Amino acid sequence: MNWTLKTLAVAGIAAASMAGQAFAADVNLPGQIAWTAYGTGSAGYNQSVAVGAALKNAAGIDLRVLPGKNDIARTEPLRQGKVQFSATGVGGSFMAQEGAFAFGKKNWGPQPVRVLLANNGGAINLAVGVAGDIGVKEYADLKGKRVAWVKGAPALNVNVTAYLAYAGLTWDDVTKVEFGGFGDSWKGLINDQVDAVFASTNSGKAYEAAASPRGLIWPKIHHDDKEGIARMQAVAPFFQPNMAKVGANIDGGPAYEGAGYSYPVLVAMADQDADLVYNMTKAMVELFPEYDGKAPGIGGWALDKQNFQWVAPYHDGAIKYYKEIGKWTDADQAHNDKLIARQTALQDAWAKLEASGVADDAWDETWAETRRKALADGGFDVVF
Repeated sequence: MNWTLKTLAVAGIAAASMAGQAFAADVNLPGQIAWTAYGTGSAGYNQSVAVGAALKNAAGIDLRVLPGKNDIARTEPLRQGKVQFSATGVGGSFMAQEGAFAFGKKNWGPQPVRVLLANNGGAINLAVGVAGDIGVKEYADLKGKRVAWVKGAPALNVNVTAYLAYAGLTWDDVTKVEFGGFGDSWKGLINDQVDAVFASTNSGKAYEAAASPRGLIWPKIHHDDKEGIARMQAVAPFFQPNMAKVGANIDGGPAYEGAGYSYPVLVAMADQDADLVYNMTKAMVELFPEYDGKAPGIGGWALDKQNFQWVAPYHDGAIKYYKEIGKWTDADQAHNDKLIARQTALQDAWAKLEASGVADDAWDETWAETRRKALADGGFDVVF
Protein backbone atom coordinates (compact mmCIF):
# COMPACT_ATOMS: atom_id res chain seq x y z
CA MET A 1 0.00 0.00 0.00
CA ASN A 2 1.43 3.43 -0.93
CA TRP A 3 1.50 6.38 1.47
CA THR A 4 -1.52 8.02 -0.14
CA LEU A 5 -3.63 4.90 0.30
CA LYS A 6 -2.34 4.47 3.83
CA THR A 7 -3.30 8.05 4.63
CA LEU A 8 -6.77 7.55 3.16
CA ALA A 9 -7.24 4.32 5.11
CA VAL A 10 -6.19 5.92 8.39
CA ALA A 11 -8.44 8.90 7.67
CA GLY A 12 -11.34 6.56 6.98
CA ILE A 13 -10.81 4.66 10.23
CA ALA A 14 -10.54 7.93 12.14
CA ALA A 15 -13.74 9.25 10.56
CA ALA A 16 -15.59 6.04 11.41
CA SER A 17 -14.28 6.22 14.97
CA MET A 18 -15.40 9.84 15.33
CA ALA A 19 -18.82 8.98 13.90
CA GLY A 20 -19.13 6.13 16.40
CA GLN A 21 -18.11 8.41 19.27
CA ALA A 22 -20.62 11.05 18.16
CA PHE A 23 -23.37 8.44 18.00
CA ALA A 24 -22.44 7.03 21.41
CA ALA A 25 -22.54 10.51 22.93
CA ASP A 26 -25.84 11.38 21.29
CA VAL A 27 -27.79 8.19 22.10
CA ASN A 28 -28.23 7.08 25.70
CA LEU A 29 -28.64 3.31 25.74
CA PRO A 30 -27.52 0.71 28.30
CA GLY A 31 -24.48 -1.43 27.54
CA GLN A 32 -26.70 -4.43 26.83
CA ILE A 33 -30.15 -4.57 25.23
CA ALA A 34 -32.28 -7.67 24.68
CA TRP A 35 -34.80 -8.38 21.92
CA THR A 36 -36.79 -11.41 20.99
CA ALA A 37 -37.10 -12.27 17.30
CA TYR A 38 -38.23 -15.08 15.05
CA GLY A 39 -36.05 -18.20 15.05
CA THR A 40 -32.52 -18.36 13.70
CA GLY A 41 -32.40 -18.12 9.93
CA SER A 42 -35.57 -16.02 9.72
CA ALA A 43 -35.55 -12.53 8.24
CA GLY A 44 -36.42 -11.06 11.63
CA TYR A 45 -33.51 -12.79 13.32
CA ASN A 46 -31.01 -11.98 10.59
CA GLN A 47 -31.99 -8.32 10.54
CA SER A 48 -31.82 -8.10 14.34
CA VAL A 49 -28.29 -9.50 14.27
CA ALA A 50 -27.33 -6.90 11.65
CA VAL A 51 -28.72 -4.11 13.84
CA GLY A 52 -26.77 -5.57 16.76
CA ALA A 53 -23.53 -5.45 14.79
CA ALA A 54 -24.13 -1.79 13.96
CA LEU A 55 -24.81 -0.95 17.62
CA LYS A 56 -21.64 -2.77 18.66
CA ASN A 57 -19.48 -1.06 16.05
CA ALA A 58 -20.86 2.41 16.70
CA ALA A 59 -21.17 2.46 20.47
CA GLY A 60 -20.00 -0.83 21.96
CA ILE A 61 -23.61 -1.77 22.81
CA ASP A 62 -24.40 -5.48 22.93
CA LEU A 63 -27.75 -6.49 21.45
CA ARG A 64 -28.78 -9.91 22.67
CA VAL A 65 -31.26 -11.53 20.28
CA LEU A 66 -33.39 -14.33 21.77
CA PRO A 67 -34.99 -16.47 19.05
CA GLY A 68 -38.55 -17.59 19.68
CA LYS A 69 -40.32 -20.39 17.86
CA ASN A 70 -43.71 -18.70 17.84
CA ASP A 71 -45.63 -15.55 18.81
CA ILE A 72 -46.13 -16.68 22.40
CA ALA A 73 -42.45 -17.56 22.82
CA ARG A 74 -41.45 -14.12 21.52
CA THR A 75 -44.03 -12.19 23.56
CA GLU A 76 -43.71 -13.95 26.93
CA PRO A 77 -40.20 -12.55 27.68
CA LEU A 78 -41.45 -9.10 26.66
CA ARG A 79 -44.48 -9.35 28.93
CA GLN A 80 -42.30 -10.53 31.84
CA GLY A 81 -39.76 -7.74 31.32
CA LYS A 82 -36.92 -10.14 30.53
CA VAL A 83 -36.33 -8.29 27.24
CA GLN A 84 -37.02 -4.65 26.46
CA PHE A 85 -38.12 -5.12 22.85
CA SER A 86 -39.33 -7.66 20.33
CA ALA A 87 -38.74 -7.74 16.58
CA THR A 88 -41.98 -9.50 15.83
CA GLY A 89 -44.71 -9.73 13.21
CA VAL A 90 -48.46 -9.17 13.16
CA GLY A 91 -48.86 -11.92 15.76
CA GLY A 92 -46.84 -10.21 18.47
CA SER A 93 -48.25 -6.80 17.59
CA PHE A 94 -51.75 -6.72 16.09
CA MET A 95 -53.02 -10.09 17.33
CA ALA A 96 -51.47 -9.56 20.76
CA GLN A 97 -53.27 -6.24 21.17
CA GLU A 98 -56.49 -7.86 19.94
CA GLY A 99 -56.39 -10.70 22.46
CA ALA A 100 -57.07 -13.00 19.53
CA PHE A 101 -56.19 -16.65 18.86
CA ALA A 102 -53.42 -17.79 21.23
CA PHE A 103 -53.61 -14.39 22.95
CA GLY A 104 -57.27 -15.02 23.75
CA LYS A 105 -56.42 -17.84 26.13
CA LYS A 106 -57.24 -17.18 29.77
CA ASN A 107 -53.58 -16.70 30.76
CA TRP A 108 -53.07 -13.99 28.15
CA GLY A 109 -55.60 -11.40 27.01
CA PRO A 110 -55.21 -8.14 25.05
CA GLN A 111 -51.66 -6.86 25.40
CA PRO A 112 -50.71 -3.14 25.62
CA VAL A 113 -48.07 -3.35 22.89
CA ARG A 114 -46.53 -0.26 21.35
CA VAL A 115 -44.57 0.15 18.10
CA LEU A 116 -41.17 1.85 17.73
CA LEU A 117 -40.79 1.40 13.97
CA ALA A 118 -41.28 -1.30 11.37
CA ASN A 119 -39.83 -2.74 8.21
CA ASN A 120 -42.11 -1.57 5.40
CA GLY A 121 -39.65 -2.14 2.60
CA GLY A 122 -41.97 -3.44 -0.06
CA ALA A 123 -39.02 -5.40 -1.44
CA ILE A 124 -40.29 -8.67 0.02
CA ASN A 125 -43.58 -10.52 0.19
CA LEU A 126 -44.98 -12.51 3.09
CA ALA A 127 -46.17 -15.65 1.39
CA VAL A 128 -46.85 -19.36 1.41
CA GLY A 129 -43.91 -21.12 -0.19
CA VAL A 130 -44.64 -24.42 -1.92
CA ALA A 131 -42.36 -27.36 -2.62
CA GLY A 132 -41.34 -27.34 -6.25
CA ASP A 133 -41.77 -31.08 -6.80
CA ILE A 134 -45.54 -31.52 -6.41
CA GLY A 135 -46.82 -29.77 -9.53
CA VAL A 136 -48.48 -26.80 -7.82
CA LYS A 137 -48.72 -23.68 -9.98
CA GLU A 138 -51.50 -21.70 -8.30
CA TYR A 139 -52.63 -21.59 -4.67
CA ALA A 140 -55.85 -23.33 -5.68
CA ASP A 141 -53.67 -26.36 -6.51
CA LEU A 142 -52.99 -26.81 -2.79
CA LYS A 143 -56.29 -28.65 -2.45
CA GLY A 144 -55.50 -32.04 -0.92
CA LYS A 145 -51.86 -31.10 -0.21
CA ARG A 146 -50.06 -30.97 3.16
CA VAL A 147 -49.98 -27.48 4.69
CA ALA A 148 -48.02 -26.44 7.81
CA TRP A 149 -49.72 -25.27 11.01
CA VAL A 150 -47.31 -23.88 13.63
CA LYS A 151 -48.43 -24.36 17.24
CA GLY A 152 -48.67 -21.13 19.23
CA ALA A 153 -48.15 -18.98 16.13
CA PRO A 154 -51.50 -17.36 15.25
CA ALA A 155 -49.87 -14.88 12.87
CA LEU A 156 -48.40 -17.64 10.72
CA ASN A 157 -51.57 -19.70 10.77
CA VAL A 158 -53.97 -16.83 10.06
CA ASN A 159 -51.74 -15.79 7.19
CA VAL A 160 -51.91 -19.27 5.70
CA THR A 161 -55.69 -19.19 6.22
CA ALA A 162 -55.76 -15.92 4.28
CA TYR A 163 -53.80 -17.45 1.39
CA LEU A 164 -56.14 -20.42 1.33
CA ALA A 165 -59.12 -18.02 1.33
CA TYR A 166 -57.63 -16.18 -1.64
CA ALA A 167 -57.74 -19.49 -3.51
CA GLY A 168 -61.28 -20.27 -2.33
CA LEU A 169 -60.00 -22.96 0.05
CA THR A 170 -60.21 -23.63 3.78
CA TRP A 171 -58.26 -25.90 6.13
CA ASP A 172 -60.87 -28.56 5.40
CA ASP A 173 -59.59 -28.68 1.83
CA VAL A 174 -55.97 -29.46 2.80
CA THR A 175 -54.11 -31.78 5.17
CA LYS A 176 -52.98 -29.85 8.25
CA VAL A 177 -49.50 -30.85 9.49
CA GLU A 178 -48.58 -29.43 12.90
CA PHE A 179 -45.10 -28.24 13.88
CA GLY A 180 -43.67 -26.82 17.10
CA GLY A 181 -42.02 -23.81 15.50
CA PHE A 182 -41.35 -21.78 12.37
CA GLY A 183 -37.97 -23.38 11.69
CA ASP A 184 -39.35 -26.87 12.20
CA SER A 185 -42.05 -26.25 9.61
CA TRP A 186 -39.46 -25.37 6.96
CA LYS A 187 -37.35 -28.38 7.87
CA GLY A 188 -40.54 -30.34 7.33
CA LEU A 189 -40.85 -29.00 3.80
CA ILE A 190 -37.24 -29.90 2.99
CA ASN A 191 -37.70 -33.37 4.51
CA ASP A 192 -40.95 -34.04 2.57
CA GLN A 193 -43.17 -33.93 5.66
CA VAL A 194 -45.23 -31.01 4.37
CA ASP A 195 -45.80 -29.24 1.04
CA ALA A 196 -46.55 -25.60 1.89
CA VAL A 197 -45.18 -23.27 4.59
CA PHE A 198 -45.48 -19.55 5.36
CA ALA A 199 -42.52 -17.12 5.54
CA SER A 200 -41.12 -13.88 4.25
CA THR A 201 -39.64 -14.42 0.82
CA ASN A 202 -36.19 -13.43 2.15
CA SER A 203 -36.20 -15.87 5.07
CA GLY A 204 -33.02 -17.91 5.41
CA LYS A 205 -35.20 -21.01 5.66
CA ALA A 206 -36.77 -20.23 2.30
CA TYR A 207 -33.32 -19.98 0.71
CA GLU A 208 -32.45 -23.37 2.24
CA ALA A 209 -35.62 -24.89 0.83
CA ALA A 210 -34.97 -23.39 -2.61
CA ALA A 211 -31.53 -25.02 -2.63
CA SER A 212 -32.88 -28.41 -1.49
CA PRO A 213 -33.77 -31.26 -3.85
CA ARG A 214 -37.49 -30.42 -3.56
CA GLY A 215 -37.00 -26.80 -4.63
CA LEU A 216 -39.39 -23.95 -3.88
CA ILE A 217 -41.97 -21.88 -5.73
CA TRP A 218 -44.11 -18.88 -4.76
CA PRO A 219 -47.51 -19.05 -6.51
CA LYS A 220 -48.92 -15.66 -7.45
CA ILE A 221 -51.48 -13.49 -5.76
CA HIS A 222 -52.91 -12.06 -8.97
CA HIS A 223 -53.45 -8.36 -8.39
CA ASP A 224 -56.34 -8.23 -10.85
CA ASP A 225 -58.20 -10.92 -8.88
CA LYS A 226 -60.20 -8.48 -6.77
CA GLU A 227 -62.55 -11.12 -5.38
CA GLY A 228 -59.67 -13.34 -4.27
CA ILE A 229 -57.89 -10.42 -2.61
CA ALA A 230 -61.12 -9.42 -0.87
CA ARG A 231 -61.41 -12.95 0.55
CA MET A 232 -57.81 -12.72 1.71
CA GLN A 233 -58.25 -9.34 3.42
CA ALA A 234 -61.46 -10.48 5.11
CA VAL A 235 -59.29 -12.95 7.04
CA ALA A 236 -56.17 -10.77 7.39
CA PRO A 237 -56.84 -7.05 6.77
CA PHE A 238 -53.16 -6.12 7.09
CA PHE A 239 -52.28 -7.78 3.75
CA GLN A 240 -51.79 -5.60 0.68
CA PRO A 241 -50.89 -6.57 -2.91
CA ASN A 242 -47.16 -6.15 -3.41
CA MET A 243 -44.38 -6.84 -5.92
CA ALA A 244 -41.35 -8.50 -4.28
CA LYS A 245 -37.83 -8.12 -5.64
CA VAL A 246 -36.00 -9.86 -2.80
CA GLY A 247 -36.20 -13.51 -1.81
CA ALA A 248 -35.44 -17.13 -2.56
CA ASN A 249 -35.76 -17.75 -6.31
CA ILE A 250 -36.69 -14.07 -6.73
CA ASP A 251 -33.36 -12.23 -6.38
CA GLY A 252 -32.15 -10.89 -9.71
CA GLY A 253 -35.23 -12.07 -11.58
CA PRO A 254 -38.70 -10.73 -12.35
CA ALA A 255 -40.60 -9.21 -9.42
CA TYR A 256 -42.94 -11.63 -7.66
CA GLU A 257 -46.62 -10.65 -7.79
CA GLY A 258 -47.90 -11.39 -4.31
CA ALA A 259 -48.81 -9.75 -1.02
CA GLY A 260 -47.10 -8.40 2.08
CA TYR A 261 -47.29 -6.35 5.28
CA SER A 262 -44.98 -4.75 7.83
CA TYR A 263 -42.33 -7.23 9.05
CA PRO A 264 -40.44 -7.23 11.31
CA VAL A 265 -42.13 -4.78 13.70
CA LEU A 266 -40.10 -3.53 16.66
CA VAL A 267 -42.39 -3.32 19.70
CA ALA A 268 -42.27 -2.68 23.44
CA MET A 269 -44.88 -2.78 26.16
CA ALA A 270 -46.69 0.47 26.93
CA ASP A 271 -45.05 0.71 30.34
CA GLN A 272 -41.51 0.44 28.97
CA ASP A 273 -39.40 3.44 29.99
CA ALA A 274 -40.09 6.25 27.52
CA ASP A 275 -36.47 7.46 27.51
CA LEU A 276 -35.23 3.98 26.64
CA VAL A 277 -37.77 3.71 23.81
CA TYR A 278 -36.86 7.20 22.59
CA ASN A 279 -33.17 6.30 22.41
CA MET A 280 -33.78 2.88 20.82
CA THR A 281 -35.93 4.51 18.15
CA LYS A 282 -33.31 7.19 17.57
CA ALA A 283 -30.57 4.56 17.31
CA MET A 284 -32.56 2.54 14.76
CA VAL A 285 -33.14 5.61 12.60
CA GLU A 286 -29.72 7.22 12.85
CA LEU A 287 -27.75 3.96 12.52
CA PHE A 288 -29.73 2.89 9.46
CA PRO A 289 -26.84 3.61 7.02
CA GLU A 290 -24.65 1.30 9.10
CA TYR A 291 -26.93 -1.75 8.93
CA ASP A 292 -28.63 -1.10 5.57
CA GLY A 293 -27.71 -3.83 3.11
CA LYS A 294 -26.39 -6.18 5.81
CA ALA A 295 -29.34 -8.62 5.60
CA PRO A 296 -31.90 -9.36 2.86
CA GLY A 297 -34.84 -6.93 2.95
CA ILE A 298 -33.39 -4.80 5.74
CA GLY A 299 -33.83 -1.56 3.76
CA GLY A 300 -37.47 -1.36 4.83
CA TRP A 301 -36.42 0.07 8.22
CA ALA A 302 -35.60 3.37 6.51
CA LEU A 303 -37.28 6.45 7.97
CA ASP A 304 -38.98 7.32 4.68
CA LYS A 305 -40.71 3.93 4.64
CA GLN A 306 -42.39 4.24 8.05
CA ASN A 307 -46.17 4.06 8.32
CA PHE A 308 -47.33 6.05 11.35
CA GLN A 309 -50.96 5.04 10.83
CA TRP A 310 -50.64 1.26 11.14
CA VAL A 311 -52.84 -1.23 13.02
CA ALA A 312 -51.04 -0.98 16.39
CA PRO A 313 -50.21 2.25 18.27
CA TYR A 314 -46.77 3.83 18.68
CA HIS A 315 -45.00 4.24 22.02
CA ASP A 316 -44.81 7.71 23.57
CA GLY A 317 -41.01 7.50 23.55
CA ALA A 318 -40.96 6.83 19.82
CA ILE A 319 -43.49 9.58 19.18
CA LYS A 320 -41.26 12.04 21.05
CA TYR A 321 -38.40 11.28 18.66
CA TYR A 322 -40.57 11.49 15.53
CA LYS A 323 -41.96 14.84 16.71
CA GLU A 324 -38.42 16.15 17.24
CA ILE A 325 -37.47 15.39 13.65
CA GLY A 326 -40.75 16.73 12.25
CA LYS A 327 -42.20 13.42 11.07
CA TRP A 328 -45.23 13.07 13.37
CA THR A 329 -48.45 14.80 12.31
CA ASP A 330 -51.74 15.65 14.00
CA ALA A 331 -53.38 13.01 11.84
CA ASP A 332 -50.85 10.44 13.07
CA GLN A 333 -51.67 11.38 16.67
CA ALA A 334 -55.42 11.13 16.10
CA HIS A 335 -54.98 7.68 14.56
CA ASN A 336 -52.74 6.62 17.45
CA ASP A 337 -55.23 7.85 20.05
CA LYS A 338 -57.98 5.80 18.41
CA LEU A 339 -55.81 2.67 18.47
CA ILE A 340 -55.05 3.17 22.16
CA ALA A 341 -58.78 3.60 22.81
CA ARG A 342 -59.32 0.30 20.96
CA GLN A 343 -56.78 -1.42 23.20
CA THR A 344 -58.41 0.08 26.29
CA ALA A 345 -61.86 -1.13 25.24
CA LEU A 346 -60.52 -4.66 24.74
CA GLN A 347 -58.63 -4.66 28.05
CA ASP A 348 -61.69 -3.38 29.92
CA ALA A 349 -63.85 -6.08 28.35
CA TRP A 350 -61.28 -8.70 29.33
CA ALA A 351 -61.14 -7.49 32.95
CA LYS A 352 -64.93 -7.55 33.26
CA LEU A 353 -65.10 -11.06 31.84
CA GLU A 354 -62.42 -12.26 34.26
CA ALA A 355 -64.37 -10.77 37.17
CA SER A 356 -67.57 -12.51 36.05
CA GLY A 357 -66.27 -15.96 36.95
CA VAL A 358 -66.73 -17.60 33.54
CA ALA A 359 -65.85 -21.29 33.66
CA ASP A 360 -62.57 -22.29 32.06
CA ASP A 361 -64.24 -24.61 29.56
CA ALA A 362 -66.48 -21.75 28.36
CA TRP A 363 -63.77 -19.11 28.25
CA ASP A 364 -62.72 -19.24 24.60
CA GLU A 365 -66.23 -18.99 23.17
CA THR A 366 -67.38 -16.39 25.70
CA TRP A 367 -64.33 -14.18 25.17
CA ALA A 368 -64.69 -14.35 21.39
CA GLU A 369 -68.26 -13.06 21.68
CA THR A 370 -67.38 -10.49 24.33
CA ARG A 371 -64.45 -9.20 22.29
CA ARG A 372 -66.48 -8.68 19.12
CA LYS A 373 -69.26 -6.94 21.07
CA ALA A 374 -66.78 -4.60 22.79
CA LEU A 375 -65.32 -3.57 19.44
CA ALA A 376 -68.72 -3.06 17.83
CA ASP A 377 -70.05 -1.08 20.81
CA GLY A 378 -66.97 1.14 20.73
CA GLY A 379 -67.33 1.88 17.03
CA PHE A 380 -64.17 -0.04 16.11
CA ASP A 381 -63.65 -2.37 13.15
CA VAL A 382 -64.46 -5.95 14.13
CA VAL A 383 -61.69 -8.28 12.97
CA PHE A 384 -61.41 -11.98 13.84
